[in-house]
Amino acid sequence: MQSIINKSSRTSLLLIFLVIIFNGCIPQKETVYFQDLDDRRGYENPYGELETITEFYLLKPNDALSIRVTTSNPKLSEFFNMGMGNQSNAATSQSPLYTYPIDDHYNIDFPFVGLINLENCTRKEATERIKLALLPFVSDAQVTVRLANPSFIALGETNSRGRISMGKEQVTIYEAIALAGDVRPFGKKKQVKIIRPTKDGSETFHVDLTDNNLLNSDRYYIYPNDIIYIRPMKAKTWGIGESFSFGILTSAIAMYLTLNALFK
Repeated sequence: MQSIINKSSRTSLLLIFLVIIFNGCIPQKETVYFQDLDDRRGYENPYGELETITEFYLLKPNDALSIRVTTSNPKLSEFFNMGMGNQSNAATSQSPLYTYPIDDHYNIDFPFVGLINLENCTRKEATERIKLALLPFVSDAQVTVRLANPSFIALGETNSRGRISMGKEQVTIYEAIALAGDVRPFGKKKQVKIIRPTKDGSETFHVDLTDNNLLNSDRYYIYPNDIIYIRPMKAKTWGIGESFSFGILTSAIAMYLTLNALFK
């Protein structure tokens, strides 16, 4: 009877250690980007043909716009750029850019013109609305509108978390992941959740960073204010994190052999 108990105990110990070891190992299929990428195939994303992805992006409250107005009359240009907004670092030798926040009612307060409503506007549509608002005062105005410091939010298993500057208006999901310091070893690359604020609430969808078909997808690019959430693998949830190593494996085997000897 004692022999049967000892044998059962050794078997249980072995199973426990095997579970720990195998749950601490991550299959390559879970970690490698661009799996089965065919070098002979051309990956051309049709959305990359746009000047910027922000041609789709609808401006939202709390967005800040950098705006510059130029006319044939330098004094008139200076007048409209006198800076009721905050001066941007993106100033040029032509005229400085000033940033104008969009309020909760989708308005910007522009010098002399007053409130200009930009609800349901893309950046290009906002440019046309501002030009239209300027028309009673100047007929040849050229207006430049850009998003001031567009950003996204990274959460979960990335090395950097929080609000991260995009640095430019068009950023791919892979560039965003790189800006967030890459996915941590126990982050799920196959189930990346994107939460996109919209006028009617939030749109949520998932992308697979290991799938090369993402290169041709409309989800290849992120929008300003997107939230990117990387879920942890079960191994991380169970407490097996990046510190799991061959040293731990060696210690586990040594412990098993010791306990095995005691139960003989």
